Amino acid sequence: MKLLEGKVAIVTGAARGIGKAIALKFAAEGADIAFTDLNIDENAKNTEAEIAALGVKVKAYASNAANFEDTHTVVEEILKDFGHIDVLINNAGITKDGLMMRMTEQQWDAVINVNLKSAFNFVHAVTPIMMRQKNGSIVNMSSVVGVSGNAGQCNYSASKAGMIGLAKSIAKEVGSRGIRANCIAPGFIITEMTGALSEEVKEQWAKQIPLRRGGTPEDVANVAAFLASDLSSYVSGQVIHCCGGMNM
Repeated sequence: MKLLEGKVAIVTGAARGIGKAIALKFAAEGADIAFTDLNIDENAKNTEAEIAALGVKVKAYASNAANFEDTHTVVEEILKDFGHIDVLINNAGITKDGLMMRMTEQQWDAVINVNLKSAFNFVHAVTPIMMRQKNGSIVNMSSVVGVSGNAGQCNYSASKAGMIGLAKSIAKEVGSRGIRANCIAPGFIITEMTGALSEEVKEQWAKQIPLRRGGTPEDVANVAAFLASDLSSYVSGQVIHCCGGMNM
């Protein structure tokens, strides 16, 4: 039996990058996948096709995760289409970097809304479903900078620190109903976003990492699969760093 066979997972922001890797890993482990992105573009359609090729049920949903009503509507659609919801991966996120003194209100609000409010929206929508089922796993995608902070990323760091506080609070609120909530804190992960950096910058990053390399989206997906599965049935309220030892 596969690790996630019989489970239905929602993965937000899964058209590309880490979210896509998580959706593909879950599908390979037997989970049916409902994934969201702001628009169902070519990337989302390609991701949907790749997941379908693994032999599981999959559907992509256009959803503004930062919008409360929109999120509740899409979760209702997912429940109708799939019948139950066992796993929620809050992965949707953006960056709008800049030093605090130069940061605009728009830059702050956009990152907090997409990264943190979206997680609240989805948790708020799926928690009653998981409570009725008396089972569920919620995983928030945080970051090492949500733990240690980072100059030029006060909005991003604050949003990712908030994801940790949210998960720990949810773990305490609904643990008695069989629902677990955890965080993954990735470090320097090689994605399209980091791919734009120069080789010199990447080398400087690698020197700060004990394993001397950047991580892959698949590295993060493996941790997510553990937290989504019954292997982690006694793990809740935790932050797992997937960073090659960058944060200890």
